Amino acid sequence: MKASIWTVAGCLCAIALAALWAFPLLWALGTSLRPELETVSPHFHWLPQTWTLDAYRKTLAAGNVVRWLFNSFIVALLVTVVTMAISLTAAYAFSQLRFKGRALVFGIAMLGFLLPFEALLVPLFRTMHQLGLINSYAGIVLPQVVSPVVIYVFKQFFDAIPADFREAAVMDGAGPLRVLWSVYLPISGNIVWAMAIVTFIAAWNNFLWPFIIVTSNDMMTIPLGLTQTYDAFGVRYAQLMAAALLGALPVALAYVLFQRRVTQGFLAASGLKG
Repeated sequence: MKASIWTVAGCLCAIALAALWAFPLLWALGTSLRPELETVSPHFHWLPQTWTLDAYRKTLAAGNVVRWLFNSFIVALLVTVVTMAISLTAAYAFSQLRFKGRALVFGIAMLGFLLPFEALLVPLFRTMHQLGLINSYAGIVLPQVVSPVVIYVFKQFFDAIPADFREAAVMDGAGPLRVLWSVYLPISGNIVWAMAIVTFIAAWNNFLWPFIIVTSNDMMTIPLGLTQTYDAFGVRYAQLMAAALLGALPVALAYVLFQRRVTQGFLAASGLKG
């Protein structure tokens, strides 16, 4: 009886928290489905009095949002692919290979935990400027591809894999990259997917660095582009909410589609079995 009471209480708390989280989203959705005049009406209504998709049509017809979504997808995809490649190879080297100065190099890599990205803005911008990468995909992507967090998670996971797997592959003549690709990656599938989805979402939502490096409207990502909607639309709240929801839709779909893999990946990283 006592356990069931706590279960019910936990469910009620979860429902309450879910409602608090969902309320702003539902309000944004409701606003995007109203006519513009209704969004500034002095009379408050929970639901639109007139339902319309006009805000979405005008937002998409403007053209800029589609371009910003495309830029965000390209940037997030490139950041994810390159980050996974760098993090996997670095974590494998730190975990399984023995070389002089390994502990020192790993410690330096982990210093990234202590340095906020804001502290690196000026040197990163100067470097990108000297390389001629201002206002380019490469300029947006490259400063985001080294992730100490992802390297650390992969290393901890590789540390837990028995060394017999690697030794057997080495005895068969496999080199380090072959061992990583053929032995460690199949075992680490769930955690790789989890880190890839987290990295993709972080890159998609990144505002600060694109704000610094991008100088033209055509190269803006969706978080940066949303700050320009006032210039494009004036104070039009329905179109602003429509653009924001369109920007959030891809990452929400990505999480929903790969939620199971993300959960399994974090369970694997924590040493639990789902």
